Amino acid sequence: MTVTTADVSSAHARIRQHVRRTPVARLDVAGHDDVWAKLEFVQHTGTFKARGAFNRILASQESGLLDPAVGIAVASGGNAGLANSYAARELGVPATVFVPEAAPRVKVERLRSYGATVVLGGSEYAEAYLAAMEFVAETGALYCHAYDQPEIVAGAGTLGLELLEQTDGAVDTVLVAVGGGGLMAGVAAAVEGRARVVGVEPENAPTLHTALASGAPTDVAVSGVAADSLGARRIGEAGFAVATRAGVLGMLVSDDEIVAARRWAWENWRIALEHGASTPIAALLSGVYVPQPGERVALVLCGSNTDPSDL
Repeated sequence: MTVTTADVSSAHARIRQHVRRTPVARLDVAGHDDVWAKLEFVQHTGTFKARGAFNRILASQESGLLDPAVGIAVASGGNAGLANSYAARELGVPATVFVPEAAPRVKVERLRSYGATVVLGGSEYAEAYLAAMEFVAETGALYCHAYDQPEIVAGAGTLGLELLEQTDGAVDTVLVAVGGGGLMAGVAAAVEGRARVVGVEPENAPTLHTALASGAPTDVAVSGVAADSLGARRIGEAGFAVATRAGVLGMLVSDDEIVAARRWAWENWRIALEHGASTPIAALLSGVYVPQPGERVALVLCGSNTDPSDL
């Protein structure tokens, strides 16, 4: 399973009228004055995931894979569930979202506010996923994966094409958070041959780092402050394929560095980011990633679905 620049370009043409062209700002980070930030947290539902959701649904409508009477299914009470529910509502498609019984009430109500049918069951995500797969098998619903489908990855990558357009291609390196790898893979495919990508992930959820070291996607233990958004147990097949093809670098940051970066973004820019979305900033502030003289760096700030009360 792989995704190319051509796939991202096709996704860009398909979804551009449905998603926001999020702004880019030039920022001073840790004394580096040639840093751009892609402010993707202002995307619909607060994260980049709306891009992949729209691309998956629209591409499936074009190919005839989507039964409009049954719609889509997704297992996620988080950003993927919100994004797919929103996209389905905007496109007039039914959405059924499977979440564990312990899912926070506020998230369940937000899913319902987008018109989704929410099915509660099981004590953890794995059980919700199995229930979603049974529903897909019984009804023919279109399953929308959180990160490991070509259309999802290509849709996410459209922000990379925007970034190149908005900076006139004046970017050498893009730092992006990694969980399941869908965003990293999409951006790497989008900028392949024009910029390199550095995947930044928590030390407590090292999916990319472990896969690159072992030569294949490998299960890892997941914990820490960013587990709510970067808590995949292994890198996706698409993420690993693009990372190895495009030479993506993997770097790790600690929970303390993530927390400090999130607070720094609030204190300096008044931006309330998810912990996971703060990892690219953490890489610069901590010195885990040190740009070369004259290197032009871009940070993808990918989500803001967070409780700002602890900032």
